[in-house]
Amino acid sequence: MTDVYKQALTYHKQKTGKLGTVNIIGKLESKKDLSLAYTPGVAEPCRVISQDDSLAYDYTLKGRTIAVISNGSAVLGLGNIGPKAALPVMEGKSLLIKQFGGVDSFPLVIDAQTPSEIINFVKQVAPTFAGINLEDISAPTCFQVEEALQDIGIPVFHDDQHGTAIVVRAALINAAKVINKPYESLKVAIVGAGSAGLAIARMILGLNCNSDRCSKANGARHVNDVIVFDTKGAIFAGRNNQNIYKQAVAGLSNKNKKAGTPEETIDGFDVIIGVSGPGSITPEAIKKMSKKAIVFALANPTPEIMPEEAKKAGAYIIATGRSDFNNQINNVLAFPGIFKAVVQGKLKKITYQMKQTASDTIAETIENPTVDKIIPSVFYPNLAEKVSQAVLKAK
Repeated sequence: MTDVYKQALTYHKQKTGKLGTVNIIGKLESKKDLSLAYTPGVAEPCRVISQDDSLAYDYTLKGRTIAVISNGSAVLGLGNIGPKAALPVMEGKSLLIKQFGGVDSFPLVIDAQTPSEIINFVKQVAPTFAGINLEDISAPTCFQVEEALQDIGIPVFHDDQHGTAIVVRAALINAAKVINKPYESLKVAIVGAGSAGLAIARMILGLNCNSDRCSKANGARHVNDVIVFDTKGAIFAGRNNQNIYKQAVAGLSNKNKKAGTPEETIDGFDVIIGVSGPGSITPEAIKKMSKKAIVFALANPTPEIMPEEAKKAGAYIIATGRSDFNNQINNVLAFPGIFKAVVQGKLKKITYQMKQTASDTIAETIENPTVDKIIPSVFYPNLAEKVSQAVLKAK
């Protein structure tokens, strides 16, 4: 066990987790205080809300609180470890939403595996919250759940999909500037066809998707082509053994219907993005790419290929999900600002246009991108506020 893991155990045990309940209204010191915070005074906001339930945003924590919901079926690189084992991650997610976005949130891990169970749970708790952050739910369940919850009156945002896609797109826009190629000319390989891989493909192709259908989003910038790879090779229109979500993306990607592995199909490609696992991007694949190849190896804690090995194979720009290498692609650049906008704007949905605007805003914070700096630090000043304001303008 490395030092960081030993230290993390102590860190989590010292306070029994990372979150607690805080009284923000002030200490109750008199009967009057009690009469305002609870009975009889509390009956009046109840009466007011019963007449107009939108006033719950003004009189209760609903107006400022996000739920972080997971069933623990796809946690980090650990797989289906269950809800209790997922709780440290969900606590951490809530901590980050508060730290970087100034928004309260609460983790809810649930013992539910089927889409219908998760959907019903979210609908039942939705009255308490301004928005829902779905987290670490395996594909394709995550797609089914999120799509079924888009009309419940509050935003439901699966961060493993959209947060990842927003930040990857921002980094890719800046990487294109560094290699002096138009973003729209890029040919991109994505290794991994789970929630993150398909969401990245949708985002950089400028697609609005619903179940088995995708269409071009109005005014969306998009790359030239994308090939997504699953464990059976490249996905393409008409290939067997593809779920409906892969089929939808396949219909608008891989223009030449190439089949096979990355090593067999990405000659001359500009970008390879890994959202899979260690070893799934090989030096042989990188050697076949264009000059000044862009490699995003995002698996944690062990990337698809280590930066030194990627550089040796010919990669020009390298990004990972880790903080100990240059160009860390981290969802925390996006989701605190997204949920800040949800609370500030009382949003009902998060649209493609909002996600694109958030991505553009993150990219624009780096005025002069370089090989080693295509994306801002997670500690970039006021980033969440910048993202939030941009999203609100796009609504």
